[in-house]
Amino acid sequence: MALTAHQEKHIAVALFAVLAALVLYRMIFVEEQKTAPLMFTQGMRASLPVRKGIAAPGGASDPLLVLIERRIEKYPGAARDLFRMSGANGQANRRPALITIPVPTATLPTSTIPVRTPEETAADAARADLSRFRFLGYLTDKDSSLFLSKDEELFTVKSGDRILKNYQVKAVGKDQVVLFDTITKVEVRVELTGSAK
Repeated sequence: MALTAHQEKHIAVALFAVLAALVLYRMIFVEEQKTAPLMFTQGMRASLPVRKGIAAPGGASDPLLVLIERRIEKYPGAARDLFRMSGANGQANRRPALITIPVPTATLPTSTIPVRTPEETAADAARADLSRFRFLGYLTDKDSSLFLSKDEELFTVKSGDRILKNYQVKAVGKDQVVLFDTITKVEVRVELTGSAK
């Protein structure tokens, strides 16, 4: 069945009107976003109870051994119980005793790697954490505010201000900022381009 041009225009106008009505309906009756309150506030540490695992096999706690021990009757017509590993006469098959041969132990040479003190480890950790700061720029007004970022967090600070409890802006230049860790006394210079040295 072939449609005339007049009928095609009527069908096109009707489809366009239905589409426009659907768009208009969607705009008028917008579904409100579904939200739920946050379970944890920012900076809060969550501790969930740890699920206890299955006890290690062996002894009375092994479920397979408990099941085998509870079984009293034997299978009728069977010469031996495969699960008990006993022979036809009811005696358990004994494994031969293992012969242990003493292995000579050689003493290893002492390590030549220097042992790091906890202070050195803390200083390295502070240096790595300070290196994650980026100097984004500064605002040239009378109080010369700086823009620093760390892990997608933005800080607006001035010379001498504290950042994140134990970091301090020690010195400010046009192209660099010197950050100071007040606990480990570590300094890191952050260039304006963002590379820490």
